[in-house]
Amino acid sequence: MSDEAARKLWETVLGQLQLQVTRPNYDTYLRDTTGLELTAEHLVVGAPNDYAAAWLSTRALPLISSTVSRVLGRRVEVTFRVHQPRPRDSAPSPLFRSTPLPGGERSAPRFNPRFIFERFVPGENSQLAYAAAQAVTENPGELYNPLYIFGGPGMGKTHLLHAIGHRLIAQGKRVLYVTAEQFTSDFVTALGQRRVDEFRSHYRQLDALLVDDVHRLVGKERTQEEFYHTFNTVYLERGQIVLAADRPPHALTGLDAHLRSRFEGGLVVDIQPPSPQTRLAILRAKSQEQRIDLPEEVACYLAELASRNVRELEGYLNRVIAYARLVQAPAIDQRVAQEALAALSHASPLQPPTAETVIRTVAQFFNLSPQTLSSKSRSKLLADARHIAMYLLREECQLSLKDIGRLLGSRDHTTVIHAIRKIEVLLRTDPLLRRQVGEIRSILSSGQAFNQATA
Repeated sequence: MSDEAARKLWETVLGQLQLQVTRPNYDTYLRDTTGLELTAEHLVVGAPNDYAAAWLSTRALPLISSTVSRVLGRRVEVTFRVHQPRPRDSAPSPLFRSTPLPGGERSAPRFNPRFIFERFVPGENSQLAYAAAQAVTENPGELYNPLYIFGGPGMGKTHLLHAIGHRLIAQGKRVLYVTAEQFTSDFVTALGQRRVDEFRSHYRQLDALLVDDVHRLVGKERTQEEFYHTFNTVYLERGQIVLAADRPPHALTGLDAHLRSRFEGGLVVDIQPPSPQTRLAILRAKSQEQRIDLPEEVACYLAELASRNVRELEGYLNRVIAYARLVQAPAIDQRVAQEALAALSHASPLQPPTAETVIRTVAQFFNLSPQTLSSKSRSKLLADARHIAMYLLREECQLSLKDIGRLLGSRDHTTVIHAIRKIEVLLRTDPLLRRQVGEIRSILSSGQAFNQATA
């Protein structure tokens, strides 16, 4: 069949998957995929890179296959391939994604092109945060410095950080957006490679530093100390600092008091769940962007269903639009919307496994006991299994380096990140390891791991 049929089908599938997987997994692996080819028995999906294609083919394949089959009404084989791959660079990978260039310039950071001020729909729940975000782009470093935005997941915090970044870059500013986890990872890597000076140059020679998920600094004492000095350097150089978190500064128990006081020294604003009126306004704006005629009764139906956050609301709308296109509905009405969302109650969400489940599954796969993974033994089999467990705890459970080390024998950050990086490299070159990790992930995603762990 045509590429257009594959594209439309995959848009519908993405609309369903967006509501079933975690936001980090969707943004990292699924957002930039596209349907390439569709036949009676086969669907080919394009992935942005080898890493995404490998993850989709192993970790998410059972869920994706069942979702595609449910949408099509028949089973098809789903495969993934890299779409428009970038040419390989034989040079060693840089420590950082963007590094200073001659003349003080900086390579452009990766900002989501959809996350701009013009596409943010403010309501009474987010009006102050929206106004403050715009204000700091008019006088960066002078007003509301730092700007601290907090709220639950899916409220629009990341959208505002990216919108600030877009506007400051347009002004020729040196801007860096990073999550607290990435800051931590870069810092640990720099320590291990003795490149701390390069790290500090990268993070401190800026006109604006935008940090997402700063609540993830809690419990990381060495990283907090480094971030404290980074914060002070950028601030004293009159650089703008914008932070986002899931709670206010005073609720960040486990954060150094000096750092907490810095967070509270500017403007602290929150974003609450959107009201019914705001949800309707968001739906109207999003449907207009896509040039879709969304009847008022359908908008009210979606607004009532999705009351928790903006991301859920957009996911419902995208699913309805994709479904209407797939079935070639003459118009989106209440019946089409209900049909598009009918399978939600029967869907099996891809929930991340628990840390205990990952450790037990890896141990059982290699015929070991879970306790041995935490032992001091350095036999090759045990070390390989332990490294895989560390990698999967990071990838599947999103655990911090400190928590991973604590779970596996109280090992330090450096040991954990070395193991994770080693597995990441070997996955690209070692077919046996790639197959082993794929099989473990399949067990985790199929639910067999839970049954084995509780038998």
